[in-house]
Amino acid sequence: MINEQRVILMTQLASYEKGEGRKNVKIGNYFRSDYIAIQILKAVISATLAFGIVLALYVLYDFENFMQDLYKIDLFAFAWNIVTYYAAFVLGYAILTYIVCTWRYAKAKKSLKIYYHNLKKLGSLYNEQK
Repeated sequence: MINEQRVILMTQLASYEKGEGRKNVKIGNYFRSDYIAIQILKAVISATLAFGIVLALYVLYDFENFMQDLYKIDLFAFAWNIVTYYAAFVLGYAILTYIVCTWRYAKAKKSLKIYYHNLKKLGSLYNEQK
């Protein structure tokens, strides 16, 4: 005989596994610090590439004036400004990534906790029938 409560629970579990469960299981396989460190490393690499592209576009936008002013400007001050902007951009992006990844990890762990609780509940429903 079909137990309606088990069918509902199995349907919910299958839906979770096909949907957000895949992503949450991948996140849940890491320790919190490892997951956040990997995501911050990815963010720093992405931010470096993005900053390099924006800097190249800035220079290439008005390259003729840039080359004329190159001999007039203080190169050390110019380089210091670029390094300062780069550090501020990467640090801000890393902090934002830390906040978002901490929230995602906590959400995934909470969701997985409910998922595992439902699996135990389903197992106990099967044991009750026997």
